Amino acid sequence: MTPQPGTAHPDVYSRLFAWMVHGYTASGAIAAFAMAVAVLHDRYRIAFLLMIAATVIDATDGALARLARVKAVTPSFDGARLDDIVDYLTFVFVPALLVFQAGLLPAGWGGGVAAAMLMSSAYGFSASDAKTDDHFFTGFPSYWNIAALYLYAARLPQIVNAILLLVLSAMVFVRTRYVYPSRTPVLRGLTIALCVAWALMMVQIVLLLPDAPMPLVAASLFFPVYYTVLSFVLHRRQARRP
Repeated sequence: MTPQPGTAHPDVYSRLFAWMVHGYTASGAIAAFAMAVAVLHDRYRIAFLLMIAATVIDATDGALARLARVKAVTPSFDGARLDDIVDYLTFVFVPALLVFQAGLLPAGWGGGVAAAMLMSSAYGFSASDAKTDDHFFTGFPSYWNIAALYLYAARLPQIVNAILLLVLSAMVFVRTRYVYPSRTPVLRGLTIALCVAWALMMVQIVLLLPDAPMPLVAASLFFPVYYTVLSFVLHRRQARRP
């Protein structure tokens, strides 16, 4: 394709940097494969550590993509689509496999609950309003990796696990706006600071599995509660605008 007059053609270093960012995003798929292998071998601590690594990749690749100007430098490649594919593997498919394989669900329920997680999030990822222009997710944003970790660490009754996961599956279809932590226009600094503190607690919980102390698990809920309350408050504020 011939560059349009007045349009700078990306130099080789810009293209290399952009493709390296795409490769960084794609590495999450390799992490997802390793997670699945760990789950199938009942090595759940390893699986959760890999989920944390995949989450770090997902939390940082967007900023790198904007820095590399990937849309302008690699216009024939859809980095957002790649990101969605990787996110579905790491945040939906593998957590569904884990809750099924780890015996967190009642006998006879596992397949149905996993299917609800997979199908609802397939809709959530495909919805045209899944992400808003002002940086919110619409519907429960498929944080199944977090749900799976809490259910595994908390050792709740299987029936409670199933009900919680089915409720979250239904929440995908409720068009509530949820904060995008790294890009929220409201209380961004506070949200990121609390998220970092929470992430460190989650790493500690994973390292202590399968016997993470319940007080630590309970204390770590401060961020999910903050995130949910902030999301609902901002959603109501938006809904009241004319």
